[in-house]
Amino acid sequence: MLRLPAVGSTDAQIAGELFISAKTASVNVSNILAKLDVPNRATAGARARDLGAV
Repeated sequence: MLRLPAVGSTDAQIAGELFISAKTASVNVSNILAKLDVPNRATAGARARDLGAV
């Protein structure tokens, strides 16, 4: 799941790829941001690359 926001996918794009609702994708992205302790998707992407997760 972290790969999709890290490359700039929107909630709707994430939802379509994972066969979930856009709201579920939004909640999951929010949870990822909170767990990584970052303010936005761009920072989450950078953190994921730093951690070798993407």
